[in-house]
Amino acid sequence: MSDVLSDDARLTAEIDRLKAAFPKTRELYREVCALLFFRFGQTPTANRLYQLVRRGSMGTPAAVLGEFWAELREKSRVRIEHPDLPADLGAAAGELVATLWTRATASAQAELEALRAEVEEERAAAGQRVAAARDELGRTETALEQRTAALLAAQVEVRELEKAQAEGRAARQALEAEVSRLKAEAAARDGELETVRDGFSRDLDKLRESAERADERLRASEKRALLEIDRERGAGAKLQKELDEATKRADRREADYRGALDALQAQLGDARQQAGVLQGRLDAVQAANATLQAQLAAVRQADVRGAASLAPPARAKTGLARPTATRPAVSRPPRTQVVARKMPVASAPTGKTAARRKKRSQG
Repeated sequence: MSDVLSDDARLTAEIDRLKAAFPKTRELYREVCALLFFRFGQTPTANRLYQLVRRGSMGTPAAVLGEFWAELREKSRVRIEHPDLPADLGAAAGELVATLWTRATASAQAELEALRAEVEEERAAAGQRVAAARDELGRTETALEQRTAALLAAQVEVRELEKAQAEGRAARQALEAEVSRLKAEAAARDGELETVRDGFSRDLDKLRESAERADERLRASEKRALLEIDRERGAGAKLQKELDEATKRADRREADYRGALDALQAQLGDARQQAGVLQGRLDAVQAANATLQAQLAAVRQADVRGAASLAPPARAKTGLARPTATRPAVSRPPRTQVVARKMPVASAPTGKTAARRKKRSQG
């Protein structure tokens, strides 16, 4: 196929060169006839000449072709000229040589036609291969277009995924900011709880100091009460009974207070632990915090009521306590329990002591 295409290309190039060299139409057709017959081994025809040159009318290539064949036959005629040969023998020898030349030309023409047929077959096969290549090229282009469309779709999907990823990143950043805010709020609440606990500790220390001062006043009152022991023995037994009951109540209250304090500390530890996972359990932490605040308020109210009821028993006990030698052997509670044990002691005999002092002063 490449050889055929190269012959056509060379023929076209030669004809273009002849067109530039021979501006006259008949000379150009005569040169193209010689080019086809002698250079490319093709038999020139009128249609072929007109298709290649495309000048003048259809009669011009036909007339030029006739002149070309007449000139070719005239040149191919063999003349044997010898002075010793008769004229008829010379003519017969020339005819013989012409016949041989004609047969040789016919044989060469037959071989040329066979070669041309073979070339045409190869050209047809090459055309089929070209058609197959074109079909394959078409299929390839179709596949390429499909792959291009798939690539465009993939690019669109990638853009959508990138957009979704950006949105997810923004949502993640918003969630991280929300988690940071919640952690800050949890830290603030922990600070508030620490402040409340510190205040509670300070109030407890104040209550302990008050209890110690009351204890000191109690000791002073005990020294002064030694003068009235004899008159108060009868009331002392009753007071001792009430004191035992008050001690039992104080123990119960102390146990309740310690249970509430332990529960409060456990809830505080749970609140601190839940602050680490506050991202998914914010509502639960708020509920627990509200519960803690309520319990702290309840405990503080109980402490306020205990502090309010702490002073009268101390004043009441100044005139009714027994000597140290007559006290029952009761184990002294830790200093953290002094307040709870001494709050309800001898709250009832306050009025009796005052009445007795008034009666004694009148007597």
